[in-house]
Formats: sequence, C-alpha cells, structure tokens
Amino acid sequence: MKIINRQLLDELTSAAQGSPRLRRNWNIHPDDTFPAHRLLNAMEPASYIRPHRHLDHRKDETFMIVRGRLGVIVFADDGTVREAVLLDAAGDILGVDIPSGSFHSAVSLAEGTVFFEAKAGPYLPLAEGEKASWAPEDATSETAAYLDALKGLF
Repeated sequence: MKIINRQLLDELTSAAQGSPRLRRNWNIHPDDTFPAHRLLNAMEPASYIRPHRHLDHRKDETFMIVRGRLGVIVFADDGTVREAVLLDAAGDILGVDIPSGSFHSAVSLAEGTVFFEAKAGPYLPLAEGEKASWAPEDATSETAAYLDALKGLF
C-alpha cells in the first residue's frame, strides 16, 4: 500500500521547488503504460502549463486539490476563456473533471500547492493538434506575461 501523508507532500513540494519547471509528480500508478493514471502533482506559482487538450475520447482529466490553491481554466478553441474555477483546499470547490477535447490549463496560486490528477493511460506526449497554437510555448519571452494574465482570472 502506498501511503500519502504530509511528509510526502512536503518532499514533493521541495522537489518541485528545485525543479526547472517548478513541478513534480508522484505516480501512484505503476508505470506509464498502465491504463489508469493516478498521481499527485506538486506545482509552484511560477510554473507554466501550456494550454492543451487530450483528443482521445477516453482521456477526461480529473483534478482534486490536496493542499493550496489551484486555478483551472478551460478555453474555447480560439483561446477565449470559457470557464475559470478556483480549487482551494480550504474552500468549497475541491475538484473538477475536464472533458476530453477541451483546451485547459492550471495555475498554482499558492506555494506548496499539490493536487491529485487522474486520467486514462498510457502516457503519450502531446500531438501538435493537442497543443494550443494561440498560447506561448514554455520558456519564451511571452510566457511570464501570459501566466500572469491567467492568474489574474482568480
């Protein structure tokens, strides 16, 4: 049995803070080929997840906040914000389920944020049609301003 406790959350947060992408996941599923992916994701406020979608109809994605605050954004195909939901471990909204095919992103709004993520496996890198062409790529000159605008939704 795998135990999820505060020490694990602290270790995961520390690893995220030391990571170039300011994120670290801890897989509960045994490997990337497993049909059901379940993981904890530690994410710091300066971490950027480029909006993307999962075109495989089996890849709905569920997020549940464990610690901290996470903003989840769903976009129309042209990049217009359709919905922005705040997940707060001390609040009323604790989770969301994002339908496959929906462009989405998440932003950490507090240091030490950790969320549980579940979706169908196996892991496959995003295809070009799954990346939002209207959003900046990672680590470009536009990334910081775009991330700030996303955080501004909350």
